[in-house]
Amino acid sequence: MKGVKSKKNQKKFFEFKSRPLIRKENTIYYGDIKGKYVVKMEIVETEKVKDLDVASKVGLLMIETSDKITDSQKIVKISEKNGLYPALDIAEAWLQRAE
Repeated sequence: MKGVKSKKNQKKFFEFKSRPLIRKENTIYYGDIKGKYVVKMEIVETEKVKDLDVASKVGLLMIETSDKITDSQKIVKISEKNGLYPALDIAEAWLQRAE
């Protein structure tokens, strides 16, 4: 993962496999919001590893970004993974297939 600067407001965003990762509390959005889809990841459970809280269960939703459909129609795929890295891997696969 690396940080990149947004040209618009010069904030740094992390990337995974050249796609933006934006986190707020236990919610992570993966993908370009200007694209057709993004993946919303919710950290459902954490476990302690030494002194760190590590995501042990992550819920995923692939969401269409169009404003022309209802919120219930925006959800394209749903899954749940044990850990953040398996969640990121499936999110990347979903976005690649959707391109």
